[in-house]
Amino acid sequence: MITETGRLALREFRLSDLDDLAPIMADPRVMEFSISGPWDSNRTKEFLEVCQIDYSEERWGYGRWAVIHRDDERLIGFCGLGRYDEVDGSPEIEIGYRLMPEYWGRGLATEATIASRDYGFEHIGMTRLISMIEPENCASIRVAEKVGMTCEKEIRKWDLQILVYAISRQASPELQPCRNMPS
Repeated sequence: MITETGRLALREFRLSDLDDLAPIMADPRVMEFSISGPWDSNRTKEFLEVCQIDYSEERWGYGRWAVIHRDDERLIGFCGLGRYDEVDGSPEIEIGYRLMPEYWGRGLATEATIASRDYGFEHIGMTRLISMIEPENCASIRVAEKVGMTCEKEIRKWDLQILVYAISRQASPELQPCRNMPS
């Protein structure tokens, strides 16, 4: 277990999560703002394999984590930290997420993002985190703002206009506790 909130548990992915994650990543609504579009099962399996590598201490020791809804013990997507070697000339750590549409509009993306932010700052010692968001993705912009991120700049990446939202450890709002968050 990486961390828990009032309604969610974040844990490392297992290869056995493929059957639960593949339909999520194949959903065009979930992948609307993905540069690669919906994934087939093979692409989702590759993602899980990369996650396993990222978790290792030889690599980064963190990554994208399975988001489990605690009430029904269902895997509903992912949230976590991804490393980019180059974002507008600098390496960055991004908080990213994807959740099943049935769980949208409940504040769960914000809850998972806060847990990932706090884990990055408190347990990994990160001093800055970003989210890269397409300007049309109003829901993700709201999540970024709710967790204390501000729009830092607009860049061109992947042949798209991308907003870079950022938060630094010293500029972050008082960190919410990961455990026992109100539901």
